Amino acid sequence: MHTTTLLLFCLVALVAIATPGPTVLLALSNGAHYGLRRSLPGMLGTVLSDFVLVGAVALGLGALLTASEFWFSMLKWVGAIYLAWLGLRLLRSRGGFELPANAAGKAQGSSRAIFLKSFLVAVTNPKGYLFCSALLPQFIDPVAAQAPQYLAIGIAFAGLDFAVMLVYAFIGARAIRLLKASATRWMDRLCGGALLALAGSLAFYRRANS
Repeated sequence: MHTTTLLLFCLVALVAIATPGPTVLLALSNGAHYGLRRSLPGMLGTVLSDFVLVGAVALGLGALLTASEFWFSMLKWVGAIYLAWLGLRLLRSRGGFELPANAAGKAQGSSRAIFLKSFLVAVTNPKGYLFCSALLPQFIDPVAAQAPQYLAIGIAFAGLDFAVMLVYAFIGARAIRLLKASATRWMDRLCGGALLALAGSLAFYRRANS
C-alpha cells in the first residue's frame, strides 16, 4: 500500500471517527466519571472493535450483512437495545463522577466493565460494518497482497480511534471539574438522552438497498 493511499484513508477515517456517535459519548462520559487514566480500558475496547470491523470486512462478513436482511436486522436490534439500555442507565444516574476508593478487586471489575461496554457498543453497530465495507475496499490494491494492506488499515484506524477517544475522554474529565456537584447529573442525562436517540435512529435504520 502506498503511503499516499494510507494517508488519504486516515483523513477520511478521522472525519468519520471524530463525528459524535455512541463510542464518542461513552468516552466523554467515562472521562467525566472516572478520569482520563481510568477511561483507558474503554478506549482499548473501542480499539479491539476496530480490528474486528476491519477483519470482518477482510473476511467478507461486511458483504454478508449487506446481502442478508436477517443478519443485518439481528445485529441492528441487538445494538439498538444495548444502546437504549445504556441510555436509560445514564438517565437514571444520580451523578457522582468520582471513582470511590475501594478494593483492588472491585476496581479491576470496573475496568472490565468499562472495556466491555465500549467494545460491545462498537461491535454491535451494523453501521460500522456497512461503512467499513463501503470504504475500505476503495483503498485496497486488488493486485497486491491484501492481508498486509488490511493490517495497515486496521492499525491506522485503531490508532486514530484511540487518539480521538483520548481527546473526548480528556474533555469529559476536564469539563466535569468546572461543573458544580449538583450539575454533574446533567452530563449523564445529556449522554443518556443522546444514546437513546441513537438507539432509536439505529432501530429505524435501513440499508440503502432495502
